[in-house]
Amino acid sequence: MDSTLLAVIALIAVALIFDFINGFHDAANSIATVVSTRVLTPGQAVLWAAAFNFLAAFGFGTAVATTVGSGMIDLGIVTSAVIFGGLMGAIVWDLITWWVGLPTSSSHALVGGYAGAAIAKAGWTSLVASGWTKTLIFIVLAPLLGMSLALVLSVITLWMFRDFSPRRVDSWFRRLQLVSAALYSLGHGTNDAQKTMGIIAGVLLAGGYLQVFTIPFWVIISAHIAIALGTLSGGWRIVHTMGAKITKLQPFGGFAAETAGAITLFTASSLGIPVSTTHTITGAIVGVGAVRRMSAVRWGVAGRIVWAWIFTIPASAAIAALTYRLLALFGVQ
Repeated sequence: MDSTLLAVIALIAVALIFDFINGFHDAANSIATVVSTRVLTPGQAVLWAAAFNFLAAFGFGTAVATTVGSGMIDLGIVTSAVIFGGLMGAIVWDLITWWVGLPTSSSHALVGGYAGAAIAKAGWTSLVASGWTKTLIFIVLAPLLGMSLALVLSVITLWMFRDFSPRRVDSWFRRLQLVSAALYSLGHGTNDAQKTMGIIAGVLLAGGYLQVFTIPFWVIISAHIAIALGTLSGGWRIVHTMGAKITKLQPFGGFAAETAGAITLFTASSLGIPVSTTHTITGAIVGVGAVRRMSAVRWGVAGRIVWAWIFTIPASAAIAALTYRLLALFGVQ
């Protein structure tokens, strides 16, 4: 087995490890609402979410994978060291924020890390401006869309069921939340697993195992298996922050938040835009809380989350750049 093939296999393994970490780090996005409303137990919730993370492999395209793999970094400068540096930037930042219980974006950690390693190798000209423009716009737009849609859905729901007893409303939305949680997990798997697919395709292209940038079917399946297994492991530190610390949720609120998040994710995925599932569902949860009253949202917790979002791309980029520089010292370019 030659050294190039060994390097490709090792990088694919690291990419799938990131995908697994992405799953358990972002498990909170899919299950926090359905757990906090007690519609499902934590064990049932991770099984439900993981199943739909995997089912997202079938029929949702690879537009996001193409953007991440070939639309953000100049493929001419992509090497094994650049990819490894990018993955390590994302993995280390994800583990740090998981440890302290902050729901940050694995997606932005990945693109930040990839960019940091590329800049360390070839400077700022290595970035593809058009791909970054869409991503940076949606850093702001995704949580705002999630919040706005959740607020509108909550108002409509409250109006439609105004004459129903609280017990009857609760009974209805406990069933409906299973559907909304499934849809959100499909959206999560669709957008997030594709980012790892894009990185793996970049590895294969750089190693000469692909002649043009495309996403083989085995890469699609592997990425979805990895993220589903990660979701199965749960991210309990972050579940508590998402499900209880931002605002108190009831089943109708969980349904509104998950439905709003799913609509946002499917829209972004169809446009090939890598968005943060964390940002999206956090914005949606804030929107649900704000319907009751602004004071129902714990703005101090929300503010701490926003600061973590702001630091994600530069922090993961810095870790990735340092990793690349260390590799370069040993002659690995």
